[in-house]
Amino acid sequence: MRKTCLAITLVLFSLAACKSKTAALDGDAPVTAKQLQAAFTSLKLPALIADSNANRLKDTTSISHQVLVQFVPDSVLTKLEGGSKYTAKTRINPLGKIEKENGTYLITTFTHNKRTSVAAFFFDKENTYKAALEILPAKRDNDYHYSVSINKEPTFTLNKERFVSASQLLYTRNGYAYLDGSTEFMMVINETNDEQKKSTDIYNPIDTLPRKNKFSGDYIENKKNFIAVRDGKNDQHYYFFIHFEKNNGACTGELKGEFTVGANNKAIYQQNGDPCVIDFSFSTGSISVKEQGSCGNHRGIRCLFNDSYTKKKEKKKK
Repeated sequence: MRKTCLAITLVLFSLAACKSKTAALDGDAPVTAKQLQAAFTSLKLPALIADSNANRLKDTTSISHQVLVQFVPDSVLTKLEGGSKYTAKTRINPLGKIEKENGTYLITTFTHNKRTSVAAFFFDKENTYKAALEILPAKRDNDYHYSVSINKEPTFTLNKERFVSASQLLYTRNGYAYLDGSTEFMMVINETNDEQKKSTDIYNPIDTLPRKNKFSGDYIENKKNFIAVRDGKNDQHYYFFIHFEKNNGACTGELKGEFTVGANNKAIYQQNGDPCVIDFSFSTGSISVKEQGSCGNHRGIRCLFNDSYTKKKEKKKK
């Protein structure tokens, strides 16, 4: 009888603990990173999340804005919710987690107005927030089918597809990965055959950053072959974005990253987790680029990051 009572007590205690944990995530009380991550079950990889099954895959546990903002910057979280006016109306649910040696990815759904988006958050080994990425967008073109495939690395590949005939599929695939030390997910795959959606202008993701330092500016060959260099954390640190198209557009490459220029006016792009290594060499009015490591994730198989570009003269401000 005594053992039976003890067993019942343990079961009741366990149920109470689960209820308490759920209530804590639902409210506004402080929680630990361990309590938050316990609400996410491990995601079996490779995985595919589509716009048609995101609702079915998510967990029923609710996470309040007040709890998640204890770990994720409010500006990031509010943007994923669609703006501050939607914060109170958005339901946040865990979908899964990916645990790696360098940290943990939490895959989370955001639902309002019957539309569900999915985001990935990366936390380092100390459970410090590092970056976020919307991997299934809330705003979608109704003519397209959206999905995200996640491999074991993990790389998150956003797929946008539509059939124009029984035998012709138009697609756009953008792959993103987190590289140690970064403050955002980096694009590592960029493929499309959707000519109707292609733009003659190349999107430069760092174009709005300041360009006051010595080597900052645009280095160009033409509109489809260029390097943008922008001010970084100090006078020697820079952000860069490369885009090139060779062999009449048959082979393209694109890479966004950062480097530090040494006393010899040379720099190296090298990030943990990315086999790509590129040497940069600055001279008067130009920059030379030479690929040293395997950069196949960022370009086609028949072209390399090897070229020289001339610095574009800045227009003088009146």
